[in-house]
Amino acid sequence: MLLFTECCSTYLGESSISAFGVRPLRSSTGAIRRASRWKSPKASVIQNLHLPMRSFEVKNRTSAEDIKKLRLITAVKTPYLPDGRFDIEAYDSLMHTQILNGVEGVIVGGTTGEGHLMSWDEHIMLIGHTVNCFGTSVKVVGNTGSNSTREAIHATEQGFAVGMHAALHINPYYGKTSIKGMISHFETVLSMGPTIIYNVPSRTGQDIPPSVIHTVSKNSNMAGVKECAGNDRIRGYVERGIVAWSGNDDQCHDARWHAGATGVISVTSNLVPGLVRRLMFQGEDPSLNESLMPLIGWLFREPNPIGLNTALAQLGMVRPVFRLPYVPLPIDRRIEFVKIVNKLGRENFVGHKDVQILDDDDFVLVDRY
Repeated sequence: MLLFTECCSTYLGESSISAFGVRPLRSSTGAIRRASRWKSPKASVIQNLHLPMRSFEVKNRTSAEDIKKLRLITAVKTPYLPDGRFDIEAYDSLMHTQILNGVEGVIVGGTTGEGHLMSWDEHIMLIGHTVNCFGTSVKVVGNTGSNSTREAIHATEQGFAVGMHAALHINPYYGKTSIKGMISHFETVLSMGPTIIYNVPSRTGQDIPPSVIHTVSKNSNMAGVKECAGNDRIRGYVERGIVAWSGNDDQCHDARWHAGATGVISVTSNLVPGLVRRLMFQGEDPSLNESLMPLIGWLFREPNPIGLNTALAQLGMVRPVFRLPYVPLPIDRRIEFVKIVNKLGRENFVGHKDVQILDDDDFVLVDRY
């Protein structure tokens, strides 16, 4: 750092310095030392704002081929404590139950897991926790998708850094984009690791047309597509060698055995994982499929995960806590659920407690979390 007198002697001159009552520095020979003009250092330019989080080391390196083999993937629910924080004990119990019943993969923080109600810190923490506790028994697919490519990149970097086996990516929602923009978005995130693309037009407001999937399927990291646009769409992908999972529980049986789907990414398997596994592994079973229709219809009468959250609370698997804007199903629907459980058999559902109707006052609605 230059002394004040050095700077002043450079810019003000000796006479001006004297006016301030400061004498210029002199060398041992008595000559006045002139300081060179000060120059600011060049600013450091960081191209990637999230560079400190970037990692090319993948904790659980998995190929897309490993993900393509999964027949039953549960979009797992995220349970809460009364203050709105994650209930990790209940979450671990849900995960153990899924694994014991033969589920091969889980979507962490998806729509069912209310990833859209999480901060990214919560999101990545839950992915990392799932990997650390269950990653050797089940494939962990982190929902790191976003309508912002920048956010999707950042979250996916972190997800792979904490060990997730694959990412789930949705198309940019609400703001939408062009077909070319959609392809660019997917190609960007596909470069990072094994990826499942998720098409659910009812939520995003924009369909991912087959032309987009055909284009991005050439990427070696493309594991497949979770398709909610019907079994004809799935059949078309399978005929072109593209792996597809049904995203509709009410269509998953026919998708698996008639349309060629690899399996299902399921909400219902949160409740009856053993029965959904039978549906995916043990051949065509119209009778079992038909028996599940009342439960599936009940689950999706209101937007998911309202029904699932209510059901798991009634089964005693999670506390009856809802993060707003979700609220429990009304009392008549809760009574209906008890009847469905009794008809299918309580032994087929997760948990060991008797199914309860629950009063309105039993539920906690959390608006700040």
